[in-house]
Parts: sequence; structure tokens; C-alpha cells
Amino acid sequence: MNPVVGRVIWINGPVLRARGSRLVTMGEMVELGEQHLVGEVIGLAGDVMTIQVYEETAGMKPGEPVFGTGSPLSVELGPGLLGGIFDGIQRPLPVMEMQKGSFIGRGIRLTPLYHATRWQFTPLAQIGRTVSGGTVLGTVPETQQLVHVVMIPPGVTGKLVWLADYGEYGITDPVARVQTDEGEVTIPMLQRWPVRRPRPVRSRLEKIEPLLTGQRVLDTFFPLVKGGAAAIPGGFGAGKTITQHQIAKWSDAQVVIYIGCGERGNEMTQVLQEFPELVDPRSQRPLMERTVLVANTSNMPVAAREASVYTGVTIAEYYRDMGYHVALMADSTSRWAEAMREISGSLEEMPAEEGYPAYLSSRLAGFYERAGLVENLNGTTGSVSLIGAVSPQGGDFSEPVTQQTKRYVRCFWALDKSLASARHFPSVNWLNSYSEYIDNISNWWQIETGMDWRALRAKAMEILNEESHLDQIVKLVGPDALPDEQRVTLETSRLLREGFLQQNALDDIDTYATPRKQLKMLSLILHFHERAMGVVRRGAVISSIQALAVVNTLIRMKAVISNDQLDKLDEIGIQLDQQMDELEALYR
Repeated sequence: MNPVVGRVIWINGPVLRARGSRLVTMGEMVELGEQHLVGEVIGLAGDVMTIQVYEETAGMKPGEPVFGTGSPLSVELGPGLLGGIFDGIQRPLPVMEMQKGSFIGRGIRLTPLYHATRWQFTPLAQIGRTVSGGTVLGTVPETQQLVHVVMIPPGVTGKLVWLADYGEYGITDPVARVQTDEGEVTIPMLQRWPVRRPRPVRSRLEKIEPLLTGQRVLDTFFPLVKGGAAAIPGGFGAGKTITQHQIAKWSDAQVVIYIGCGERGNEMTQVLQEFPELVDPRSQRPLMERTVLVANTSNMPVAAREASVYTGVTIAEYYRDMGYHVALMADSTSRWAEAMREISGSLEEMPAEEGYPAYLSSRLAGFYERAGLVENLNGTTGSVSLIGAVSPQGGDFSEPVTQQTKRYVRCFWALDKSLASARHFPSVNWLNSYSEYIDNISNWWQIETGMDWRALRAKAMEILNEESHLDQIVKLVGPDALPDEQRVTLETSRLLREGFLQQNALDDIDTYATPRKQLKMLSLILHFHERAMGVVRRGAVISSIQALAVVNTLIRMKAVISNDQLDKLDEIGIQLDQQMDELEALYR
């Protein structure tokens, strides 16, 4: 039984104050009342501690005891995480449902990982060598898709004096012993790590490789790198969740962490039902074998919502330390910010813009700065890529969370409700979005595809930007008033929008495009533009170009030609030149 360190003297929603021991430390996890509700010390003033509670405080009253634990809010890290579904403080939701039913009760104590499971441990380290944090002790086949690397916890340095033999062990069983300057330390597979403290790395590396998603508008136009940070802002119904689902399913990250932070219960239920049914297209195994879900709906305690983001990113860093590339989706950071605002209000702090706390900016910075491509303590290379959805009210991107987020991300995928209403998905607005990783990955595209991705992208963006200016004229006087050269630009931009940027997540062929297919498609559309401009300058009318059969072929090629049939794209290029040559011959 943990010792009593204080008594409750004041309660305001998820925040309370207690008077007691001066030995309690900032950030310490405590338990409150006879039900032992989980809380965290967030303020100290003399012998008065301020505590935010991660469970419902209804029914609590002054005088109830506060029990100290002596440790900060931490997560359990070890085999068994993958495929797990947890709440914001890492309680396993399926186990809670089996024990308590569909609604989360108060004071439920469960270990996040199932300690009784036996795992097949294969030793790799050498007895007698000097080891330190991150040193690989052995491996465990956590799922059929991923090998779990058992490591020395950070902060432990000494001589390896014993290592377990090949065999089955529980996560709390000793698998190694290290002789340190302070004495012998027993190492199990299980690690515990404070969620608010980033896990250490040896160095940060330059980001030079894109996180491929198979979504053409993202990979080709607004790429994210492995170890980068991106934001997906969009109003209700703009398609944030389906975009994140596509990234989770198709990205070349090896581990996916999905945080449902404060979303509506029905949306989160849909995620929890759909994810276990998703099939990994690369292995044809369940996607959950390399996925961890952290679920905190809007009707769950608000303080746990605030903690869920840190829980998720700590798990992501753990797999990064093994040498894996991890993609973390947080849906949404706006609800996280609203939780901070509610807690700040309960603390009676001075509000800043739109009622958000003054430290909103620093909290967002602290979260996104945990992204990165790094050299781990054991010499391997791993990354955490953070993708945060933002839900601005009414789709207003000038609100504080969106504006503060833009300060800390270098990739901005602005979703457009009007595009979503027109059934254009992904509904990424190409005029409001941007990526600052273009310089980082130009060489990668050149080496992988043998094509000048940067030049193709720049030309396509130029055409789309010109279309936005011409649209204003078209709305006033109609397209017939434009010169034919400008009407060619409008036609090319239509091909870009309908034949390249628009992508059907439910189509077996169109749902994913390899980098090489993406650039071949884009180069075909831009080649059409060049040939059409040449024919128009010889005197052809735009209607004759629009009537060419190849125009419809260019729009349909995304859903007709699979990733392993790229030679058929070359055939379309031949058809394009033949039809343009025939048309051009009429005006010589």
C-alpha cells in the first residue's frame, strides 16, 4: 500500500489541491481517495500540491487521502504493445471491457501489458562486455511482421555478467544482469519510461528520405520526410480521418501509432472497428500486427486526453530506439489543446488568445520536436514522423491552434471542405498547402526514379497556380473569352486535378501509387500540355484538342494501369504523340 502524502482540500473538476507532505515531487503520479483514482502533481506551493486527475472526480470531497507512488506518470514498454488498444494513461481497453463492461469504471487497476504471456527470447549480446543504454540483449518475435528488440534501459552502464539462454520468459522475468558502479542491476524485458521526458538519442540526422504514402498529392506535391512533422488541418467532414487511415495503411513506416485524442465517440468507435480489419497490403497480414491504438474520446476524462498524446509519442520513441521508422497520427491536436484550456480554466490561470493557456505554443513545440531521424544509443537509425490533425472551428485556419502548429511543422496539408463536398479526395488544397522538405529529398527522387521530380513538380504547380488566376476571369466572362493558350492551361489543370490529384481510396489500383508511377503519370500530363500549346500556336482550336481520345485516357490511367504495368504508360505517351502529330499536320 502506498503511503498517504496528503488530504484533499479543494476540488474543481479534473483539478484538485491537497495539503500534506513536502516530499512529493513535481510530476509525481499519485492516487486519490478510497478508489485510488490516478492523478499527477502539476504544481507545488509549500505543503500544498495541485493535482490533475485522469479519472472522473464526481463524488470526491475534501479530506480524502492522497497516496504517493514515488514515480512520475510512466508507460510500460515491452513485448505485447503491438496490436494493443489503450486509453490515455495506457490502460488496456479490451481487458477493461471484459472485466467491467462497455463503460470505463473508476479506480480500475490493470497492468498495460499482460505479464503472464511467455515470449521466445533469443540472446544476442556477449557476456563480459561493457554495455550501456540501448545495447541490444536479444530479440523476441512480437508479431509475424515485427521483431521486438530487447535493450538495456537508458541510464544503465556496466559489465554484462549474465544473459538468459534461448527460451520463453515473461516480460518481468530477468533476462540479463549488469554489474554497475552502484551494484548489480537485473534487466527484464519490461521497461518503464516517464511520458513527458523524451527518450535519449546519440545524435539527430539530416532528413533525406521521404515518408512514402502512395498518395500522389502528398508524395509528389507536398512530401513529408521520415522524421518530419506535418499538420492536417480541416473542418468537420473535410476528410482528416480517412487521409490518416490511408497514411497508416500505405506509408512505408514499419510501426504505426494512432492516437484518437478527444474525437467523438462514434468516430473513434469506427476507427477501433476498422483498424483490426485492415490488411497490410505488403504482408497481407492484419495491419494491427504493427499498430498501437491510443483512444481517448471526448466523453472520457479531460486530463487523460491531455496525457494521451505523450503516451503515444513515448511508445513511438521506444520502437524508434529499436531502429524502426515509426509514423504517429494524432487526431486531433485541437482536442488536446481544448483539454489544456479546460484544465487551465480549472486552475484559474490567466487565459491567452481565445481562452487557450499561454503555454499552448510551448506544449505544441515540445510535442512536434519529438519527431526526428536519429542515431540511436545502440548505433541503429530510426525515426518518428508526427502527423497531427487540426480541427479548426468552421475551417478557420487563423485560429490559435492552427497558427501555432504552423510554427513547428514544415509540412502543411490544408484540407478543403469544398473539395470534399465535390468528392475530390484527398481533399488537400494545392494552393494553401506547402512542404519545406523539397530540398532535402530531391536527390532521393532523382536516384529512385531517374526523373527530375523537382522540375516536374514546379511546372505542375505553376499550371495550377495560373489556373487559380484564370478562374476569376472565367467566373466573370466565361471560358470562351480566353485565348486558346490559356484554355490549354485550364484543360491541363483539369487533367492534373481529375487524373492525378484526385485518388480513390476504395479502388484496388488507384488507392496506392509508387513513386515511379506518380512521376510517369505527371510527366505524361505535362507532355500533353507542351504538345497542346504547340498545336494551338499553329492555329488549332482548343475544342479539337479536347476531342482527342487520349484526353480521356489520361484521366482514366490512374485506375486502369497498376503499379507493375508502367510500360503501358509509355504506350499512352506514344498514343499522345501520334494523335498530336495528326492534329498538328492539319495546320502546317
